[in-house]
Amino acid sequence: MRSADIRRKFVAYFVERGHREVPSSSLVPADDPTLLFTNSGMVQFKRTFLGQERRDYVRAVTVQKCVRAGGKHNDLEQVGLTRRHHTFFEMLGNFSFGDYFKRDAIAFAWEFVTGPAWLGIPPERLRVTVHHTDDEARRLWREVAGLPDDRIYGLGDKDNFWQMGDTGPCGPCSEIYVDLEWRPGMAPPALAQDEFERLAEEGRFLEIWNLVFMQFDRSADGTLAPLPKPSVDTGAGLERIAAVLQGEDDNFHADTFRPLLDRVGTLVGRPYDRAAPERVSYRVLADHARAVAFLLADGVYPSNEGRGYVLRRILRRAVRHAWLLGRREPTLAPLTEVVVAEMGDAYPELRARAGFIRDVT
Repeated sequence: MRSADIRRKFVAYFVERGHREVPSSSLVPADDPTLLFTNSGMVQFKRTFLGQERRDYVRAVTVQKCVRAGGKHNDLEQVGLTRRHHTFFEMLGNFSFGDYFKRDAIAFAWEFVTGPAWLGIPPERLRVTVHHTDDEARRLWREVAGLPDDRIYGLGDKDNFWQMGDTGPCGPCSEIYVDLEWRPGMAPPALAQDEFERLAEEGRFLEIWNLVFMQFDRSADGTLAPLPKPSVDTGAGLERIAAVLQGEDDNFHADTFRPLLDRVGTLVGRPYDRAAPERVSYRVLADHARAVAFLLADGVYPSNEGRGYVLRRILRRAVRHAWLLGRREPTLAPLTEVVVAEMGDAYPELRARAGFIRDVT
């Protein structure tokens, strides 16, 4: 299933279930000095979760563009070296603002992930984590999804408590993991929690879905105050899901990145080789072209401070890796053209500012 189909199916599923389709917000957060960039789907709804803003809907679905290259969430130096770190990525999200809570959130997630009309991932391939204190979520996964208790793991704050920044809305979360080594007809292996955690760290189990049960507002001194209404914030990485559905264990080998890797190969005169040490530079260029194009489209300009400084770092890192591949001519400009061509239908702002993006890069 192509990434464009996943986007379309995700939105269609939740619209059918009473959610308002809300466009992605800008990568530059509006009126939020706590963040450099929009780093998750819930950023545009922060004031709604806090009860400071009322909307004319209580359920929403988005495909949110995100950047994690500065501030609390900064993956820049890992990009290219790992299978899943990106500066720019797309987050699928469904939200409840005081409407449904844990039971319906779990039911929606399970139906979309496993339903034959949707993602169709076999249930035998999946495991779930909950916060170790969240007995209710554990019980609901057994009742709603029919998961046996030995495929539900209780983890601590580091893994299963989510917050957008140092302050603001937060709460315990529950994640769905897919077994990348599972094959049809294979019984799910019995794994103790420490074994599961080790194998997840090694990459066999991949988290594709995160249900955040928004219950608290964290203040600057760390105090957790209950939110006016318990809510739901789902985050599901499009790049990860696309890789799984396309039979890949590496995000860079899915259709979200392949056209860019192929274009880098054309520019440097050598096709991408997933086993070659220089693959890191191909991946950096593919990733950074997406981040640069989207940041420029949203009005960020290279400078010596703040967001502009982060963009300048991304540009410089891309130029360095082009140089390592022997490329001396401009490289990002032709790569951002691929980004516009591949993603311009989903994000019209790319087409609207295509000339500007090309001129800056």
